[in-house]
Amino acid sequence: MTLFFPSHNRTARAVTSTVMVMTTSASLPTESEGAIPGGTVTDRLVDANERYAAAFTDPGMDARPVLHVAVVACMDARLDLHAALGLELGDCHTIRNAGGVVTDDVIRSLTISQRKLGTRSIVLIHHTGCGLEAITEDFRTELEMEVGQRPAWAVEAFRDVDQDVRQSMQRVRTSPFLLHTDEVRGFVFDVRTGLLREIDPA
Repeated sequence: MTLFFPSHNRTARAVTSTVMVMTTSASLPTESEGAIPGGTVTDRLVDANERYAAAFTDPGMDARPVLHVAVVACMDARLDLHAALGLELGDCHTIRNAGGVVTDDVIRSLTISQRKLGTRSIVLIHHTGCGLEAITEDFRTELEMEVGQRPAWAVEAFRDVDQDVRQSMQRVRTSPFLLHTDEVRGFVFDVRTGLLREIDPA
């Protein structure tokens, strides 16, 4: 399938969708295989940033996404959103949290994204095998028993991923703060195939 999007130089470019094999940190060298001796994971990231900065050039962009789209997705480490969606740096706003659910804070980010930074479309992405399917709201009670304070936030656990995508779409469409709610679409990403499955909002 070939889709056409405006690129950063404002000429049309073709993006061909492909199924990609994703790697995780489990496939990267361990300390005994060449990681920073005695260093932490954060040390490793800082070291990588120094190498990145050495070759970095300012792309000359502002904060407005070229494609005028905001993507809300789960924080799961298996989701490489830019690769999976054929996106480049500067194309979109990406908002991620546990489950990719639409919370008050997601509405806050989307409102700023639309009203101040020009986005129009919203794409919501949940995925198969989500960790939120394995826990319940009892997690808040467990935390309260452990630390003596009940979290103010909801876990947003769910059992039916399709229905939770529908709920997220509904929360976006009924928010009084968002200017553009006509172009809201929801999907489930299959972590084993790399494919998106669109969810009917009805």
